[in-house]
Amino acid sequence: MKGKLLDASVWKFLLVGVGNTLLSMVLMFLLEGLGYWPSTAIAYVAGAVLSFFLNRHFTFQSEETLGRSAVKFAVNVAVCYALGYGIAGFIVQPIATVVLAQLGVSGLWPERLVKLAGMGLYTIFNYFGQRFFAFRKGV
Repeated sequence: MKGKLLDASVWKFLLVGVGNTLLSMVLMFLLEGLGYWPSTAIAYVAGAVLSFFLNRHFTFQSEETLGRSAVKFAVNVAVCYALGYGIAGFIVQPIATVVLAQLGVSGLWPERLVKLAGMGLYTIFNYFGQRFFAFRKGV
């Protein structure tokens, strides 16, 4: 289905993403004592390895060499991670901190909300990055 921004690969990507997200979320919250960036980075590296193999074969049926697709995938993940979590930290962190403080909620909850927002942004950016860059079909 050329020409469509969203196609059947979205559903496969989301299915792979459910497993990846569960793995990443568990690791992220288990490691939250390390801080925001280390806990999210470690979680996403583990999830990225799982996603690479599943999305390369199952979702996008990439025929590109393993090495080339791995490099493109790694670049994509790094950019999407920095964008997703950077934007979430910049926009959501101050809002969550103020709103939750007004509600009498403190501790790790503002950071947890930022992580959830970062996950959402990362997922959106990552789908398009994998589809149109990392595992792009022949030009």
